[in-house]
Amino acid sequence: MSDLYRTALAELGAVMDRIDDTAVDEACRMIAGARRIGTYAGGREGLQIKGFAMRLFHLGCDVGVVGDMTMPALEEGDLFVVSVGPGEISTALALMGVAKRDGAKILFVTAQPGGRCAELADFVLTVPAQTMADDRGASATSVLPMGSLYEGALFVLFEVMVLKLRDVMAVSPETMRSNHTNME
Repeated sequence: MSDLYRTALAELGAVMDRIDDTAVDEACRMIAGARRIGTYAGGREGLQIKGFAMRLFHLGCDVGVVGDMTMPALEEGDLFVVSVGPGEISTALALMGVAKRDGAKILFVTAQPGGRCAELADFVLTVPAQTMADDRGASATSVLPMGSLYEGALFVLFEVMVLKLRDVMAVSPETMRSNHTNME
C-alpha cells in the first residue's frame, strides 16, 4: 500500500477517534423512533446521505431523499436528517425551516456546528473533519482534496450507525437483504 493510502486511512481513523459515540447513539435513537425520515445533503455529501437513506430503507424505515419524487411530507413524529459539513448552506437552511415549521425533528450532521443550521436542529452530530470550508492555507491538513475527508468519514459513520440501528431495531441481516431491490 502506498503512503497516500496509508495517510488517507490514518486521517479517516483520526476523525473517527474524535467522534462522540454517545452522540452517535442519540442520533440512532432519533432515527429508530421516527415515523418517517427525510434526508438532505448537497454535492458529494448528498451521495453519502443517499447511501445512508438506502441502508435505512433496508432496515425497514420509511425514508426519502429530498429531490426524489417519493420524498414524503415531513411533520410531527418525523425526522429530517441533514448533512452540511461546512456548517451552513442556504438550501439546507430553507429545508430545515420547512421541516421545523411542520413539526419534524431535525438531526444535523456537520463538521462545523457553529451556525444557523445547528441552531435550527434538535440535535447536532459533529464529525470533526476538514471540509471545503477549511481546505486552504494553514487550515488545510488533509491529504484528501477539498471536503473528501468529511465525506469519507460520513460513509464510515453512516455504516456504523446502520450496524447500531440494526441492533436497536432488532433487524436481522437476512431481513435487510430481503429489503434490497431485485430490480437491478
